[in-house]
Amino acid sequence: MDHGKRALKPKILVTRKLLPGVEERMSQLFNCEFNANDRAMSKAEIIANAIDRNVLVPTVTDTLDNELIESLPESVKLIANFGSGVNHIDCAAAKKRNIIVTNTPGVFTDDTADLTMALILSVPRRLAEGEKLMRSGDWQGWDPSSMLGHRISGKTLGIIGFGRIGEAVSRRAKALGLSILYNKRKRLPASSEDELGISYEADIDRLISRSDIISIHCPLTSETGNLINANRIALMHTNAYIINTSRGEIIDENALIEALEKGLIAGAGLDVYTHEPAVDKRLLALANVVLLPHMGSATFEGRTASGERVIANIRTWADGHRPPDQILEGLA
Repeated sequence: MDHGKRALKPKILVTRKLLPGVEERMSQLFNCEFNANDRAMSKAEIIANAIDRNVLVPTVTDTLDNELIESLPESVKLIANFGSGVNHIDCAAAKKRNIIVTNTPGVFTDDTADLTMALILSVPRRLAEGEKLMRSGDWQGWDPSSMLGHRISGKTLGIIGFGRIGEAVSRRAKALGLSILYNKRKRLPASSEDELGISYEADIDRLISRSDIISIHCPLTSETGNLINANRIALMHTNAYIINTSRGEIIDENALIEALEKGLIAGAGLDVYTHEPAVDKRLLALANVVLLPHMGSATFEGRTASGERVIANIRTWADGHRPPDQILEGLA
């Protein structure tokens, strides 16, 4: 199906159940096959259901590796990802097949930043522990030495990865009185640093050693896998916390668990894990960890906006134009 012969209604396969309003709009515009039971499809199921489809709409729960992409029917010419991250898609393999890849950047910025701040507050102040205590029925009333945590104001927050979400977190954190260090490949202009009230730290090791709270906001790539390893965790001081709302594989989970078990660091707030949906049982046993079910983007507004961006990318492609959110590595 080339640019000059595209059907008025592209045939699309959506691998997970989306919000009703998004699916309704897709049905009006496209010839759609939806995943009614919302169970993650296997590779074989994706390949089989993609027969005669022009567009594949996957999510983060789908691993579109080289093997799967090589096995996709020739009819598939666009992978319109529902979500910003594309680490689950082999974009180089898609390029070899002349399959365009798009994503939905920016729609979950505020949602993820809000959740990050919730963890930044929850872990040092032991809010999850307090809530569990109340539900247990064992609370004996207020006393001056129980449930003590650490104040947020005056602490240093180190942000690793300073894109849209990192910046949104910094703005929220500044309002709570935190000092902000940030690390990214290319330093921001001095005017931007002054406006945000942040300081650049080029060396990740120094950022980690100087921070009371570390928040991860870089994408998962071949360079950032296990970026926070045992050596770097050892640089954290014993009253420091680590927050991860990006991708679980960026932190060496075994090293993190060992540090938490030994009290080498104070705690962690995690929304993502190395082997999702499986969560290491050792994490579940730790009181100094707040665990969330990968819900950083889980708002009606964000999921609706992501669906709208998917639709826009498909419509633009179907009209013979370059989609607005085309991934460069997937250029056909």
